[in-house]
Amino acid sequence: MSEQLIIGNASHLYAVQEGWGQLPAGIQYGYTHGICVDDEDRVYVHHTGKESVVVFDKNGTFLNAWGSEFEGGAHGFYLHRDADGQQYLYFADTKRALVVKTTLTGEVLLRISPPDRPDLYDAERKYVPTDVCVAPNGDIYVSDGYGQFYIHHYDAKGTYIRSWGGRGSEPGQVIEPHGISVNLRGAEPELYVADRRNHRIQVFSLDGQHIRFVEHNLDLPCSFYFFEDEVYLPDLDSRITILDKNDRLITHLGEDQQAYKQQGWPNLPKSYYRPDKFSSPHGVCVDSQGNVYVAEWISDGRITKLVRKR
Repeated sequence: MSEQLIIGNASHLYAVQEGWGQLPAGIQYGYTHGICVDDEDRVYVHHTGKESVVVFDKNGTFLNAWGSEFEGGAHGFYLHRDADGQQYLYFADTKRALVVKTTLTGEVLLRISPPDRPDLYDAERKYVPTDVCVAPNGDIYVSDGYGQFYIHHYDAKGTYIRSWGGRGSEPGQVIEPHGISVNLRGAEPELYVADRRNHRIQVFSLDGQHIRFVEHNLDLPCSFYFFEDEVYLPDLDSRITILDKNDRLITHLGEDQQAYKQQGWPNLPKSYYRPDKFSSPHGVCVDSQGNVYVAEWISDGRITKLVRKR
């Protein structure tokens, strides 16, 4: 593997580790949507292929794959340590309009179906969850990013509590709330929503009250990964964005302002892709050493590891 290509800036410098995470014979990626890392720096990739979760060690050695019952539905993907001290995976399945909680080996522990809200959803008005996150008290939040554009709040057992949002650009309204996460960097937990088609982050209290917008240095933010005092965002328009504790820009990684303008994007000819440039970043995570893993929305999948140098 080569570590010759360097990207980043003076404070965040990375080497591109080419060839990381080779799949064994018999397993193929679909669209790679989500990626996360556990306490042992094992990397979990969620994709639309048959075995929808693929697991690697930090060196990129294939460990196992599971999740055939969720084939074709991969989207939001989140790893959380619950109050019992154990780590669990939560994912949003767009094909089945379902949010699922599993063990790290794929045992399904909880399924959250569409909310019983006939005023919001019916045969014509679809519910399509795109992401999920968990608050410190165990409450679960789901973003309906491809349906009617609402945020739904449940308790830890999946009991419905409330909803807010709806299509629009005013405070509290969203257009394509694609990703959702809990910000724990301040005095009180906050919900960060990737209000993608409004080209911004919208910040809410845990009970759904609008707090503020983050609008600078963003184009089409997909989701979030909090690491130390920073937040990492995959920007579908061909870059990873890193913001500091005040949500100010640190750097863009792998930016390619031509990729998303190409005919046929995101599925471009193989000859177009370059190891140090992104085309359609959809998921990102950071391991204990500060290394960055990126999953791109491409029909046969693409995973990139960036090794932190500085």
